[in-house]
Amino acid sequence: MTVGAPAMPGATPKGAVDVLFWVQHLLGIGHLTRAATLVRALRRAGLEVTLVSGGLPVEGLELEGAELVQLEPVQSDGIDFKVLLDARGRPVDDAFRGRRRDHLLETFRTRQPRLVMLEMFPFGRRQMRFELLPLLEAIGASQPRPLLLSSVRDILVRPPKPERLTEMLGWAEAFDRLLVHGDPDLVPFARTFPDRDRLGQKLVETGYVVEPTADDTPADGDGAGEVVVSTGGGRVGERLLEIALEASAALPAGPPWRLLVGQHLPEAGFRGLLARAGPGVTVERARPDFRALLGRAALSVSQGGYNTVMEVLAAGCPAVVVPYAGGLETEQTLRCRLLAERGLFVVLDEATLNAATLVAAVQGQLAAPPKAAGPPPRMDGASQTARLLKQMLVETVARNSA
Repeated sequence: MTVGAPAMPGATPKGAVDVLFWVQHLLGIGHLTRAATLVRALRRAGLEVTLVSGGLPVEGLELEGAELVQLEPVQSDGIDFKVLLDARGRPVDDAFRGRRRDHLLETFRTRQPRLVMLEMFPFGRRQMRFELLPLLEAIGASQPRPLLLSSVRDILVRPPKPERLTEMLGWAEAFDRLLVHGDPDLVPFARTFPDRDRLGQKLVETGYVVEPTADDTPADGDGAGEVVVSTGGGRVGERLLEIALEASAALPAGPPWRLLVGQHLPEAGFRGLLARAGPGVTVERARPDFRALLGRAALSVSQGGYNTVMEVLAAGCPAVVVPYAGGLETEQTLRCRLLAERGLFVVLDEATLNAATLVAAVQGQLAAPPKAAGPPPRMDGASQTARLLKQMLVETVARNSA
């Protein structure tokens, strides 16, 4: 257990955990990153946690002592998420699905969680129902039955088709709480889930999930006065990095640039960027101290993923954001547009992005005097989620002992 964390009220059976948290990332690493932030908050609240990850492994994942169970990884065949591939890029078959299902169910049986939390499901991850529906059956058949929660971001990719909406609502009946990690004052969940009212008080909007800002971040070091360019996991960010190299060359008298390359961009692409970097430009793999770099940076240039945007806002760093809009993706564009309307950063359209438009946006942000922006969204979702889960577990103990 985390040093200094208060003990969880109620006896957790030996070998059992308080929370079993299932997460699946298919393209980027944002879902896993957000889950890890939640896990750290749960650990600080004194909860024993097992995180079950079904995507490609990510190096340097900090869980503050929580257990990580890695299922056989699956990834998407592209930006439309129609075909699941294994770690070698081969389509998965029924035998593969059976092994994953059995591993997940065995993890559930051996950890005996008092609470199970599923990332995105029932509002997403329909491709994974081959293992999630058997898990729901196992949860329903357990005595005592563990609490069942969903952990979902603020915006769904697009409003579901009527038949999918009916399916989601049916699955949602099995859940005790549906946690939406967003701020309804910025974008209410009903914006992309039209039948939100049918979920009643079961649905709770927690605020955005972001790691609390450290008070002891040094004012000097890497990132100080720089333009920091980032693309999350890197699988769909190579074009932004290439354009950033062109833009940096057009501003030789400007601040230094630092390009952070996600681990999922192949080594050949990384080497190509490194070879083309001019004077005053650092190209390196993404770093665990990203938040500290932002806190010292003159400007952030990034895609518009949930985690990156919230980290930029938490760091108070001026920003130029280019929402990823490939395939069916709409959530980055919607969230970033609403934040830009509050004056919190500048948004560039991915379709019209080039070196000239990026140079203009960077120069504009660097030259702009400080100005009053609208209120930031609520960003206490991690602590609020930990508080709610702990409260639910305490109430369960009280009911069972009454």
